[in-house]
Amino acid sequence: MKQQQYNAGDIVYIFYRHPHIQEVANIQEAVVVNNPDNLKELALFLFESYYPLTNDMFIFTSEMDAEQAYHQYFH
Repeated sequence: MKQQQYNAGDIVYIFYRHPHIQEVANIQEAVVVNNPDNLKELALFLFESYYPLTNDMFIFTSEMDAEQAYHQYFH
């Protein structure tokens, strides 16, 4: 997957797996923010938590793209 440039404040969509039931995944909106532990890096802010922005995440810039990929991978 090609690395895309993100900026703090961007709204993105990711696949989020339920922490207690791994076979349940949903599309979740997240915000790209400056990582509070390292202001030179970006992070995703989701459910009141920060997640490092890494190359192994499936991140979508539109909800429609996320939904199409979700149906391809999970149905």
